[in-house]
Amino acid sequence: MSEPVLLVLGLAAAIAFAIVAKRFALPYPIVFVLAGTALAFVPGLPQVRIAPDWIFLAILPPLLFSGGWATDWVMFRRNLRPILQLAIGLVVVSTVAVAALADRIVPVLGWAGAFVLGAIVSPPDAVAAIAVFERFAVPRRIAAVIDGEGLVNDATALVIYGYAVAAATTGEFAVVPALGSFVVVAVGGVAAGVAVAWIVERLSRALVRLDLTDSLIDTLLVIGAAYAAYLGGQALHVSGVLSTVVAGLLISRRSSVVFSPESRLIGVNVWNVWIYLLNAYVFLAIGLQLRGFVAGGGRAAALLPAALAISALLIAVRLAWIYPAAVIPRLIPAVRRADPRPPWSWLTIIGWTGMRGIVSLAAALALPPIARRDDIIFITFVVIFVKLVGQGLTLIPLLRLLRISRDGDGERREVEVRIAGLRAGLQKIREMRARHAAPDEREVLDRLADEYQHRIEHLNRHGTGTAAETAASRFDHDAQTAAIRAERRAIMRLRDRGEIPDEIFRKVQYDMDLAESRLF
Repeated sequence: MSEPVLLVLGLAAAIAFAIVAKRFALPYPIVFVLAGTALAFVPGLPQVRIAPDWIFLAILPPLLFSGGWATDWVMFRRNLRPILQLAIGLVVVSTVAVAALADRIVPVLGWAGAFVLGAIVSPPDAVAAIAVFERFAVPRRIAAVIDGEGLVNDATALVIYGYAVAAATTGEFAVVPALGSFVVVAVGGVAAGVAVAWIVERLSRALVRLDLTDSLIDTLLVIGAAYAAYLGGQALHVSGVLSTVVAGLLISRRSSVVFSPESRLIGVNVWNVWIYLLNAYVFLAIGLQLRGFVAGGGRAAALLPAALAISALLIAVRLAWIYPAAVIPRLIPAVRRADPRPPWSWLTIIGWTGMRGIVSLAAALALPPIARRDDIIFITFVVIFVKLVGQGLTLIPLLRLLRISRDGDGERREVEVRIAGLRAGLQKIREMRARHAAPDEREVLDRLADEYQHRIEHLNRHGTGTAAETAASRFDHDAQTAAIRAERRAIMRLRDRGEIPDEIFRKVQYDMDLAESRLF
């Protein structure tokens, strides 16, 4: 089967299984993995082989950059201690625990091979957990810790992985150089990410001054930044993972002053679709990897108990780590006062969100021809499947059982922020009115002030919660929606009669779509 046909079939599968995920309110990574696993047993389908460079170079940079872009820096900074405890401490402990168990129950791997396996399966993938959180609202702190862990832990695991692979091929391993290398790689990766973000901002500002930019160029510049950060880090022998994450975070924080509103609107839509498709293809491919193992026959069946035991160990180690890591630092009074312990239910959810995914798959497939390479890949696949599907499907029931929901003031806080922005705009209009004496200018400013005041009153009614005010706010929303849709029908009639070209129609419709999407 040719690559173009596979590409089309993959896109069709992504659409079909996205509908399934929507229909049954399931996280899409789980649906795609299950679908890929089921397709692996369909007779006649070709065996799917994924080149590791394709994942590391084509897939990983945009996923990492997108994660950095969406990171709440304030929440990340506030939760830096628990994030680093998970992203560094737990990854190291998980690697050692898996290596110890694997050396005992799969002795043919040897210590070097066991450490390679431990490094591969130690970093959780935040994609699946965050997809669950989108379906079921959780407190912001839980999401921030899980997201932050997923951004940093890959760097830890890949450094261990590099030294473990070197030990498996050369038979030599030195702990002290590995620790020193981790510090250099991490700091260098952060510095590389800062440099890429600085270059992107300077280049964007130069293009604006020369009037050589638009939304297309800005979007391509951001996409290029993801790959430049990753490849630049790799070329400098520092963490390309951290470089890409840091570049995404910094460019995101500066995007409001660097890029135009149109560029931000279009860029967000492009990224959302692209990231979804990348995840769809990779998670489908994870499931399809089973086809090669099934063809392998008895060896896979013999390794299955060991793979299940390692999966169970990873779950147990994470849960055993979470609770002491939350309690022990708070034995220090200053830490306890500054950061009271979160509820036990929150810690349980964080402990249960250790699903594995894309990075583990890529690291396994990227292995050089070391001893028992196929065994390591099979165990990695089982761990990914068990933890992604098993823990992912049980996460929502667990959230319900523990009665965990989003922070209660989230919507109210959003209303307050919108009102604060509108009041600042209204104040500016009033200052301009005091400086402009011309009647026509005052008329324009008075009209704008009335519009701003109306929007403030609308949001105030929305946030009161009383039946009468809520009904008035709902009627206000419905009336504005009806008016905009009447506008849209009018310009559609003009287009259909040939009185306006499609180009004008699309521009006017774009403005109307923005106006309707802005309605609260």
